Amino acid sequence: MPAAGPPPESTAVPGGVVTALARCGLARASLHPVWLNSAGGLTFSVVVGTTSGPADFYVKWNPRESGESLADEAGRLRWLKGRHPVPEIVAYTSDEDQEVLITRALPGRSAVAPVWKSAPERALRALGKGLRRLHAVPVDDCPFDWGIEHRLRVEGIPRSEIGPAPATDRLVVCHGDPCAPNTLIDDDGLFLAHVDLARLGVADRWADLAVLSMSFEWNYADYDEAVFWQAYGIEPDPERIAFYRGLWNVIV
Repeated sequence: MPAAGPPPESTAVPGGVVTALARCGLARASLHPVWLNSAGGLTFSVVVGTTSGPADFYVKWNPRESGESLADEAGRLRWLKGRHPVPEIVAYTSDEDQEVLITRALPGRSAVAPVWKSAPERALRALGKGLRRLHAVPVDDCPFDWGIEHRLRVEGIPRSEIGPAPATDRLVVCHGDPCAPNTLIDDDGLFLAHVDLARLGVADRWADLAVLSMSFEWNYADYDEAVFWQAYGIEPDPERIAFYRGLWNVIV
């Protein structure tokens, strides 16, 4: 598997991306590679009318053999529309070799952009408030599952691989991959939207809380974690945090 991170500017644009953009009237747009994930999927920013400047769209490309699913992400974005801030889908296409998802860019930056890495307390406050807002989405009609048994079954991991689960605290609509880069923050330092939602589903809120707080040490050099817990409005629960971080590490 390739290491996740920003790919070189010379990264080749897959043919499926070129075709999908042309169908959307974006054949003349400028593309800039922004991310290569560990499954081999690519994300490009799309700029219309100039070779530089803020992105107008983002396009994700995924090889079929990656084990990831842009169809899953598209389905969750459609369900979340009108319920929670997420990017708008422009197009989704697929064939036997690949998937392509085009979304409209939002006026914000990742919570791990340099401006927020240098102001971690503002970032953690936005992360806490954003996650609390997602967890306030009613679960009653959410068709997606991210509970423990579902996750183990999908990954083919025996239940014996993890210890006994703590009692459920509160079932919510969980992000599923809540690490800090998947939150967008606006220029005023406020939560803007969530992205990369292919695993969104109903689960105990600590499944998100444990992993998002774990990701701080990967993304910020100096921070006060208490800011996050205060912004979300809960005290840390060491038992649930340990269990859900362990579950994440077994699956990842």
